[in-house]
Amino acid sequence: MSITPELLLQAYRSGIFPMAEHRDDPELFWVDPRRRGILPIGGLHISRSMARRLRRDDYRITVDADFAGVIDGCADRRETWINQEIRTLFLELHDRGLAHSLEVWMDGALAGGIYGLEIGAAFCGESMFSRRRDASKIALCWMLDLLREAGFTLFDTQFLTEHLASMGGIEITRTDYRARLQDALTRTADFSGTPLARSGHELVQRNTQTS
Repeated sequence: MSITPELLLQAYRSGIFPMAEHRDDPELFWVDPRRRGILPIGGLHISRSMARRLRRDDYRITVDADFAGVIDGCADRRETWINQEIRTLFLELHDRGLAHSLEVWMDGALAGGIYGLEIGAAFCGESMFSRRRDASKIALCWMLDLLREAGFTLFDTQFLTEHLASMGGIEITRTDYRARLQDALTRTADFSGTPLARSGHELVQRNTQTS
């Protein structure tokens, strides 16, 4: 199946998304889960150990600094649904300012990150990866904080994993998801224009106060 960026955007606005069976499979199929994973905006759960890790600030966070590196990091695993067509589509959407990445750097190297698609006030999280311990958790904390500050109302994670559940993720019905999505599409958010927290300490402090 060959799809265009416009068709991809239309699909996400309808609540569906594409996947491939594996990296080398040229075919895509549409997915519409009966149970949808989301991370409630403002519902970030930071454990005591994670709070200590975030406050260490022995890492650097950037936004849209290495989108290709993040998507390649997400695809660099034994089993992945990210094939070349998905990579090409998201790189084009990134060039249009609609797909974004958040990077975690440690010792000057890309240690982890997360990427996804912005549609209205919904952020459709696609995938995340980690090359260093806790890098994906750090990325998720910073992403959730940024989305809240930027005015997003929905953070779609597609499916709920044990990792996401430990960070505050929940599962909702397809009907509930579509209702939240339609509401988010009537709103606006500002991913690129919203500054990051100044430090891990600030991030922990303002999320602890609102949790």
